[in-house]
Amino acid sequence: MKIKAGDLVKVIAGNSKGVQGKVLQVVKETNRAVVEGANIVKKHTKPSAANPNGGIIEKEAAIHISNLALIDPKTGEPTRVGRRVNADGKIVRYAKKSGEEIK
Repeated sequence: MKIKAGDLVKVIAGNSKGVQGKVLQVVKETNRAVVEGANIVKKHTKPSAANPNGGIIEKEAAIHISNLALIDPKTGEPTRVGRRVNADGKIVRYAKKSGEEIK
């Protein structure tokens, strides 16, 4: 999986195209991720202890990983992700455009 929770990504396809946000959650089974502020859906809820009035709430829905591009930490542009072994012998992710290591 090239995208992890906490990464800054840009949506490159779909209704939320162009939106940048932080990845809140990654669902490995379905290759999807929940991105902050992207793919907002309306959910009808019954009254409960947490939400006594019920009603319609807006929340983020999952987006397929293929519709996301990681933001390069150096340039701030969308980039592809690669993996390589660093000097310590550890496998790290890096931005293909700038070669910058992704934390």
